[in-house]
Amino acid sequence: MKINRSAVSLNVEDVAASAAFLSTHLGFREEMSADGFVSLGHPSAGMNVVLLRRGLEVLPEGLREQHAAGLILAFTVGDAAATEARLKAAGVAITMPLLDEPWGERLFQVTDPNGIVVQFVQWLTPEGAEQGIGEGVGAQA
Repeated sequence: MKINRSAVSLNVEDVAASAAFLSTHLGFREEMSADGFVSLGHPSAGMNVVLLRRGLEVLPEGLREQHAAGLILAFTVGDAAATEARLKAAGVAITMPLLDEPWGERLFQVTDPNGIVVQFVQWLTPEGAEQGIGEGVGAQA
């Protein structure tokens, strides 16, 4: 099987607020939209983020009122500290400050206006040097 594209679809209250957050702070761009729907792409993310307004009739009845809770939207970046500093300078609240895990993961989190947790990860060798695993979102960081 060949997969041509990947996307994550999130049900949110305010599609425009999440779309503006991802566009303004992470460089996503609108590729498609309609009432209660937007698909955002990014040149280096390798996937689209689709935002659907809760209650939309196109959603299966059992899923219409669900919210994207318990989900972490994670992106690998080349420099997590620089990305965190850039987002702080732009006024984005850091909801989990930068930390280094013993298994070689440097990460921090922010939360978008709809409560979507966005995590930025930089992979390190045990000595702290970059391994160079993907650049992902934050190329401007």
